[in-house]
Amino acid sequence: MRLLAENLSSMRGGRVLFQGLSFAMGAGEALMVIGPNGSGKTTLLRLIAGLLPPTAGRIALAGSEDPVSETVHFIGYQDALKGALTVRENLAFYKSLFGGGGEAVDGALGRMGVGTLAMLPAQVLSAGQRRRAALARLLVSHRPIWLLDEPANTLDADGKTLLTRLMEEHRKRGGVVIAATHVRLDLPGAREISLGGAA
Repeated sequence: MRLLAENLSSMRGGRVLFQGLSFAMGAGEALMVIGPNGSGKTTLLRLIAGLLPPTAGRIALAGSEDPVSETVHFIGYQDALKGALTVRENLAFYKSLFGGGGEAVDGALGRMGVGTLAMLPAQVLSAGQRRRAALARLLVSHRPIWLLDEPANTLDADGKTLLTRLMEEHRKRGGVVIAATHVRLDLPGAREISLGGAA
């Protein structure tokens, strides 16, 4: 599996965020997308995930006609948990949506340190607990490409250590990690793309 981004350009509100951006990602590789607010970090992840069309260029899987969107987990900076549903119900929904091949819901919540909160409505969780529950989505369904927008946001030191472990495990299994972040993550050998501009 090889992800190709070729001559990508994106505009927002008539302003060019980035243009002529190209890169390729193979199994086990990691990429950190850095830059100031408004430079297009989240936009780039959303383009790869198929949530936005590029102004120019293309994103594809080498040697495959399959849409890239079917191979990705996109975890945005907002946790996308329904407050009225329990933590377990939220994760079960995502497991059903993205298919199998991953861990059981309760096992994934346990690994993320929120197993004891499974029956609570998501709206009562702290910001850090919500982030852990959202990241558990990575575990319940297998998708080779992880797109993570500020993944360490609101995590405490233990949570950041756990996140690092999950990303390294994924890479060792041949997965790809692309993270947009203000804080450099502990990803040995990761490449960087710096997007310029300001909000």
